[in-house]
Amino acid sequence: MDNRLTEQLVTLLPAIAQGDRRAFEQLYRLTSPHLFALTLRMLRQQGWAEEVLHDCYLTIWNRANAYDAALSAPMTWMTHIVRNRCIDGLRSGQARMTLNTEEFDDLLQITAEDEQNTWHDPAQADRLRHCIGHLSSEQQQSITLAYYQGMSHSDIAAWLQQPVGSVKSWIRRALEHLRECVGL
Repeated sequence: MDNRLTEQLVTLLPAIAQGDRRAFEQLYRLTSPHLFALTLRMLRQQGWAEEVLHDCYLTIWNRANAYDAALSAPMTWMTHIVRNRCIDGLRSGQARMTLNTEEFDDLLQITAEDEQNTWHDPAQADRLRHCIGHLSSEQQQSITLAYYQGMSHSDIAAWLQQPVGSVKSWIRRALEHLRECVGL
């Protein structure tokens, strides 16, 4: 960060501590690209990164009076808030709860160009995609984590925060459905 930006941020934080919304807006415009990139790099999920960054800016708004320019540069202070919030989210298991079927779509794509799947008939691949699309979200997630990510039942249960027995049932029922649907 250049010195001019650092000086701007040093003057904005005391104004924010006094409740100046325009100063907060300016701070957001100056720092959000950098802090969002950091959040996204740590969390790897855009929606979750946006939510965490929003929470971080609320923390900055509420704790601006705690900033001490003698201890750190403003970006260092804000980066520390973002980094800690991301680590807290990852440790809390919130990452597991943010999973949804959209995140598995790229894993479910079977194409002729895929080296591992070059032996597949395109019609069969389309049929499999169609069949997977008709599974419940729990079954889709369990199948994807088991067969595309190579996770064990207990790992999937921990990831989804569900009992192992439920995960086993979802996988068994999904496989039964896929066998019938694909015609094996």
